[in-house]
Amino acid sequence: SYLDYLLALDSIEKYHAQFYLLSGERRERAFLASYAAFLAKYRSALELIEAGKRNPILDKILNEPVPELGLPSGSYAKLKFHYLNVTTAAEFDASRGIYATTSEAAAGELRKLIDADVKFLAKMGYGKGPVLAVKNGLKVLRSAGERAWLPVQAGVAEWMGDTKVYRHGRSLITEAQLHQLQPKLLPGDVLLIRHEWYLSNVGLPGFWPHAALYIGTPEERTQFFGGKEMAEWVRNQKIPSGDFEELLKARSPSTYVQSVQVGDKNRLPRVLEAISEGVSLTALEHAADADSLVVLRPTLPKTEKALALIRAFHYAGRPYDFNFDFTTDAELVCTELVFKSYEPAQGIHGLNFALTEMLGRPVLPANEIVRQFDSQCDKPDAQFQFIAFLDGYEREGKAKDAGLEDFRQSWKRPKWHVLTH
Repeated sequence: SYLDYLLALDSIEKYHAQFYLLSGERRERAFLASYAAFLAKYRSALELIEAGKRNPILDKILNEPVPELGLPSGSYAKLKFHYLNVTTAAEFDASRGIYATTSEAAAGELRKLIDADVKFLAKMGYGKGPVLAVKNGLKVLRSAGERAWLPVQAGVAEWMGDTKVYRHGRSLITEAQLHQLQPKLLPGDVLLIRHEWYLSNVGLPGFWPHAALYIGTPEERTQFFGGKEMAEWVRNQKIPSGDFEELLKARSPSTYVQSVQVGDKNRLPRVLEAISEGVSLTALEHAADADSLVVLRPTLPKTEKALALIRAFHYAGRPYDFNFDFTTDAELVCTELVFKSYEPAQGIHGLNFALTEMLGRPVLPANEIVRQFDSQCDKPDAQFQFIAFLDGYEREGKAKDAGLEDFRQSWKRPKWHVLTH
């Protein structure tokens, strides 16, 4: 967890590192963001190192290699070397000189955090030398170069937020692979998706950050939900024709109209997902324009999958829940859409997910779905059937077909797995 946050802070610092190319308030705000990230890294590293001094065995433990996390032997020693180095102390002093010239308005609430970190570092014995002039300070910061100490960060371009800033315009999964995969998909399947090079990945727990629901096209749904048993179930829902498409249209008319509208490149929506724009109908080629993808099939009767799609259509158009609050459904996050669509009720078995608590709220991270799958898939009452796994290999620049065992281990991967895979 510590290394994940360090990676996030390092990315923010790099993103704003060339603040000196800007002017006015933009220059000040960019510097302050970079400076605050640098101080947070510096302080947390020194706190960790100081704690390590009180327990000598930690030095040995933290320097052990952890191959499954991409950490070589001596990683803790590299961290100590970096943050106890005179170069880092010089950057600290150089930044303090520039910070002294910033305005109160530009810093805002960030100033309290910066001042607290500066005070802590000064107390630790750093920054006692003369503060460099602003001109010399800029020279130090420009020549500081690569600050990252983690070996897995080598070559990482600037990236943050929801904007992809590395490997633009190309995903490891190709459209050809998606076209080969599509015939294997059935309405009601759950998709777990990972897009690399987004800072938002760091803010979410675990390797898998996103989930979506495969709804298929009208033709796919008609074929899947055909047959006498389903027709009888639909008639019990007060649709005399027994046609599931008619039931779907009756329950959510506006969403249904959107679901049959042809989009870019003559593609019909096949996926329903909660993204920052809200709960949206998207083409498979858009939703799965990604670097790793797995397909899981709920081991439920068709009637329950039909009900899940009806519920999901009902949620379409609702805003994204940036508060990650599973107790309400006025706004939804990606996994909440899956959770609510398959939620058990009287007479409905559904999917039973164990929620975890984050920031005082019960939530279901996508990675937790995989962890729970791993713990249950060998049991007779397993909730999902494994269908397919396209695993991204950054070094080879492509995604490959992978098996069940690879997928079962994937929830244990670190955020920087792509750099070691």
